[in-house]
Amino acid sequence: MPDRDPFVEWMRHATPYIHAHRGRTFVIAFGGEAVADSHFPSLVHDIALLHSCGIRLVLVHGARPQIEERLAQCDAQLNYINGLRITDATALRCVKEAAGTVRVEIEALLSLGLANSPMAGVHIPVVSGNVVTARPLGVIDGVDYGHTGAVRRIDHGMLRALLDQGAVALMPPLGYSPTGEVFNLSAADVARSAAVALNADKLIFLMENTDTFGATPLLPNLLARDVDALLNTTPALPSEIAACLRAGANACRHGVRRVHLVARQQHGALLRELFTRDGSGTLISAEPYETLRPAQIKDVASILELLQPLEERGVLVRRSRERLETEIDRFVLTERDGLVTACAALYEYPQEGMAELACLAVHPEYRGGQRGDRLLNYMEQRAREQHIGQLFVLTTQTAHWFQERGFHSAGLNALPMVKQALYNFQRRSKVFIKSL
Repeated sequence: MPDRDPFVEWMRHATPYIHAHRGRTFVIAFGGEAVADSHFPSLVHDIALLHSCGIRLVLVHGARPQIEERLAQCDAQLNYINGLRITDATALRCVKEAAGTVRVEIEALLSLGLANSPMAGVHIPVVSGNVVTARPLGVIDGVDYGHTGAVRRIDHGMLRALLDQGAVALMPPLGYSPTGEVFNLSAADVARSAAVALNADKLIFLMENTDTFGATPLLPNLLARDVDALLNTTPALPSEIAACLRAGANACRHGVRRVHLVARQQHGALLRELFTRDGSGTLISAEPYETLRPAQIKDVASILELLQPLEERGVLVRRSRERLETEIDRFVLTERDGLVTACAALYEYPQEGMAELACLAVHPEYRGGQRGDRLLNYMEQRAREQHIGQLFVLTTQTAHWFQERGFHSAGLNALPMVKQALYNFQRRSKVFIKSL
């Protein structure tokens, strides 16, 4: 085999995601800090690449540093009470000026088409408009929040029409009321509302404060139902991360399949999150990202591929495709984005009240994530439901792993008679039994 080219390998691994994302709708939110960053053109290039892959894009931007700069020029500032900002007339004027400036800067970069640049030959229509109807927060606990508002409604028909025409929809953190008022909104709230209204496939938050983001106790995968517990047990979470977690969990509960929190300052983090299996940030979903399910005939090739290296090393007994096809109903597996990451099989001996756990295998790139324990627990429960009292394994190289999980060494005569007759004395597998 020739030396593997990392670029070629990456392209081959990314191809399934390119196909899967084409025609999908993504809402991507980022702060004004991203726009002010000297590396923002690189992020725009990545966004342009997504557009060229046929992804329908809605961009929601913040403008915090730009607003603060204008407030400083007016010797004013945004006041916060209970985590909510108060927007008076002076602050609102600064908000509108800053949002307009940020919008123009984004449009300019998305219009770039210079030769010898990543945007060469690219034409991306960018459209913004009054698609957000807002309402005032009003007076809460005696505090008048002025022109600070919340999203009331998204004109999803207009947004869909723009996306159908191949345009990128650009949404500032502003909303409008039927009375002609303008309200200062949370970008996270706008992004969440847009994703829910469009039934978007993904909602992506590009996060600031990379160092803090990396230090927070966020797992690579979170379920929406776990977010509230995380927020309650981790009060020190930065406000930006907490807001995006709340918005993401809410979006999942309202039909958005996946929400991604990505550290923006990591080079190429957006592309890694979308075009690699493990991503680069935190994924929030309503259902488990990695599923455990019974195997099907269509999984035979994947299971064989998973078992082959272990069979070659003598860890597992070789199984032919034909045998695996006839015994597929005995297998369960864990699957992650179409990749079988682990599998196991259960062979029952009901007369003896015993069952054999076999073919327990975990993909080499996904070991250490307790997938083996998850499969073992599932098989133990499945055996109990069939009134099986003992689970046994035959192993040559993984004895300690099973001993650490409650299995005890036993003799060959402890096995069911049928299994004793099939014992391979050349392999000299050790027998371990666990009472259920």
